[in-house]
Amino acid sequence: MLALVDAAGTADGAAPLSEHTVLHVRHGGEAPAVHLLLGSGGELRGYAHVDTTDAVEGAAAELAVHPLHRRRGLGRALVSAAMAVADERADGRLRLWAHGDHPSASALALSLGFERYRVLFQLRRSLVEPALPEPTLPAGVRLRPFVPGVDEESWLRVNARAFADHPEQGRWTLADLRVRMAEPWFDPAGFLMAWRPDGSLAGFHWTKVHGAGEHGHDPIGEVYVLGVDPDAHGGGLGKALTLAGLLHLRGRGLDRAMLYVDESNPGAVALYRKLGFALWSTDVAYRRSAVNRSA
Repeated sequence: MLALVDAAGTADGAAPLSEHTVLHVRHGGEAPAVHLLLGSGGELRGYAHVDTTDAVEGAAAELAVHPLHRRRGLGRALVSAAMAVADERADGRLRLWAHGDHPSASALALSLGFERYRVLFQLRRSLVEPALPEPTLPAGVRLRPFVPGVDEESWLRVNARAFADHPEQGRWTLADLRVRMAEPWFDPAGFLMAWRPDGSLAGFHWTKVHGAGEHGHDPIGEVYVLGVDPDAHGGGLGKALTLAGLLHLRGRGLDRAMLYVDESNPGAVALYRKLGFALWSTDVAYRRSAVNRSA
């Protein structure tokens, strides 16, 4: 399945499955997902991952069809099967992610009764030009790297507060954190924690480095997760943490950085654009509501 995903991503210029889904496939999860496979003669030609565990947002699906077997109705068959899973195991609601916002994915989703409802931007900037300014932290705040075995609970608490309204990030558990800490790319030195004088966590910037072949041909750094405790808003900590993480990535010899941000978060989009980030690509989620389940 991962080989099929790699082939689809290479052909499309965008990975068809999110990191969360790939990690679920590799390591399993607290709740089982539904895996839909299409193949012939022992050859896997299409795959869909359906998560029906989110009672708030409804079921979610991502899929990939091998480039050599497209335009044969396999994508429609996978989406139809995912819709049937949502009808049987959830309440009929289904979110369908189209990474890269390809016109064919949009046409398929709309033809099956889905509506476009969420947009996720990927932004990028050079780490070389324009030069990155030094960060200015709020008075009394100090930065240090994440310490495994010590900082997990503090991070989970602030992450939940910072992303209370986010449909995925704010619900991370200790298991979610540990799965990522076990990944080969995890580096606590690039997981920057901002501490108040009273010893409480004010915010964090978790960076990630993608190796050659991911998101392009050369290594690239990522603003993986950046969060500020709501009580620390308005003091410039978000900007300072962003710059500190970018300077860390630059110090590792990287010349590019990327990040993902929701279109519906104009404050964050404005901050990143002021820091030199520009739009690179777009991921779109389509939604099938319970009232449209007969579509």
